Amino acid sequence: MHVMVLGAGVIGVTTAWYLANAGFDVSVIDRQPDAGLETSFANGGQISRGHPEPWSSPSAPFNAIRWLGRKDAPLRFHFAAETGRLAWSLAFLRECLPHRFHRNMHAIARLAAHSGRCLRTLRGETGIEYEDQQRGILHVFRTEGALRAARDKPAFLAAHGIRAHLCTVDECVGIDPALEHLARSLAGGLYASEDESGNALLFTQRLATLAQGMSVRFRYDLTITGVVTRRNQVQGVRVRRPDGETDELAADAYVVCLGSYAAPLLAPLGERLPIYPVKGYSITVPVLDPRKAPQVSLTDESERVVCSRLGDQLRVAGTAEIDGFDTTIDEDRCRQLLRWTERTFPGAADPSTISTWAGLRPCTPSNVPIIGRSRYAELWFNTGHGSLGWTLACGSAQLVTALLQGQPSSVPGFPLHDMARGGTGLAVTTAGPILR
Repeated sequence: MHVMVLGAGVIGVTTAWYLANAGFDVSVIDRQPDAGLETSFANGGQISRGHPEPWSSPSAPFNAIRWLGRKDAPLRFHFAAETGRLAWSLAFLRECLPHRFHRNMHAIARLAAHSGRCLRTLRGETGIEYEDQQRGILHVFRTEGALRAARDKPAFLAAHGIRAHLCTVDECVGIDPALEHLARSLAGGLYASEDESGNALLFTQRLATLAQGMSVRFRYDLTITGVVTRRNQVQGVRVRRPDGETDELAADAYVVCLGSYAAPLLAPLGERLPIYPVKGYSITVPVLDPRKAPQVSLTDESERVVCSRLGDQLRVAGTAEIDGFDTTIDEDRCRQLLRWTERTFPGAADPSTISTWAGLRPCTPSNVPIIGRSRYAELWFNTGHGSLGWTLACGSAQLVTALLQGQPSSVPGFPLHDMARGGTGLAVTTAGPILR
């Protein structure tokens, strides 16, 4: 059975790997010249199973109001007369209701725990290296209130098989001595000891190479312009080559792993995917003094910034902007991340050599990804992972592969169509181009 995976980001490549491992004949289509060159290119580098909280939390509306008008706000909403953006925002507010927030958080935690097990198995079987560190992720809190709000989190995570514990300030410094000079400004932390970090681009491209060794065919520089249906069946996908020529490619089944671009691509088929792009930024700077740079991946919960060591470089990422499909880099946002780096780890990195990046996180209002079959028997989804794409990648790929094989779901409660998809009752269809 030939399965065509649409998209060669971390979700698409892991999907191709698991499908091939299960015996499927697999091809992958992507508009870029190589794997992992969009949302997977320069993310925060975290595999954060210990952070399953959806962005749509009970406190989110109040934070959004509090941040209005601030140029340095962690979240910026650009107002526009756009139906898709407004509909997604209203659905997001509904997911902030406490009972929906807790339901979504449980779902993400189940999938994250499963994905962690899948990644460990994959790493053991392949020996893949990607500047990975299994040193955990330390979440630091700068106020006593934020620390108190996290007091029940270790028990919640433990119920899903995820280890984490609260830390005193001294324990935080013991986990990463680079925090010593910040001790007076910290209230404590939460240490998810089994979480990981690494280079998502390196992981994606090396896994793509391994997949090619299993006869997966990667076809790059092909822009997907539409899905062809006849008699209520998917017959193929239309693609445009760099020279402008078009073609129609066919398979027995198709798995959509196109992130933010899945919704506009499938809207003409009547598929209502509530996925909207949320832009995030990152900077990458060389490490000048390893003694002053963090050894453990960190999350600053107060400023919504994450930081990971990638070999001799430091990756710092954060902020969120709701502004359609715009990927323009706002240099002020990057300077904001650089100021955080210099303030948090003075003398650790070289600010004169900085790489900046912005990418689109494919977010559902619930933050629960869309995994499962569409209304068409041949068309499947594995998309909408938001900021947890790498965290959930292996588990999502294994899950959609099992479903394609006709096996029971390997994650209790999935696929969650009502939660992530049909329950919103909206379609994001006007936000941008199908694929540029």
